[in-house]
Amino acid sequence: MTAQIEWVESPTAGVSYPAAPWHMVGSLWLTLFKVADPVDDLRPAGIYGAAFVSYEEGSPLTYSELLVARPLSTDRHGRRVSITDIWVDSPASVAGGRELWAIPKGLCDFTLESEHRGPWSTTEWTAREGRVPIAAATFRDVSRAAPRIPFKGGTWQPGIEDTGGDERVATLQGSSKTLPARAHWDINPGGPLGWLAGARQLASFRQAAFRMSFG
Repeated sequence: MTAQIEWVESPTAGVSYPAAPWHMVGSLWLTLFKVADPVDDLRPAGIYGAAFVSYEEGSPLTYSELLVARPLSTDRHGRRVSITDIWVDSPASVAGGRELWAIPKGLCDFTLESEHRGPWSTTEWTAREGRVPIAAATFRDVSRAAPRIPFKGGTWQPGIEDTGGDERVATLQGSSKTLPARAHWDINPGGPLGWLAGARQLASFRQAAFRMSFG
């Protein structure tokens, strides 16, 4: 029996979104980058993860996502990540992410193409904000053949207007089939992620067929 989903009406966006937590299924393609020089107060030098995500049938919302996050440690909340840049193609996800967790989601357009040959999967992503390319990436992996393993983490976000300036934390946990991947990124230096275009790529991974609770 499927649990009934409670929906929340956004006071400003004119859409409704699922109440927390969100129980999501899908796949994630992640690459770690090293940024040598600080960009601004929210983007110091250090390690960042850039990921494309496909939230698929079985999730209360189905959509695509591009995000960049950095690891941090807070006195009150311990080790978490903070999402610095993020786009989706779902207005409901934008409203829910911003109002529930202070995640600064914006809207953009995506393309996603995947093919499978034996154990290998090849996936091509693009993200575009209007006519401006943000990033494109190609991944090759065998993660679909990996055993399922659990994961757990969390986010901390500084306050934004949608939360009245209040910071927010969220916990995520679930399981996925995870293995290293080969990846190539093409980040538009003149786009909104241009600050990441010259960063050194360290390692890539795919989480295939994840099941996750977020919030």
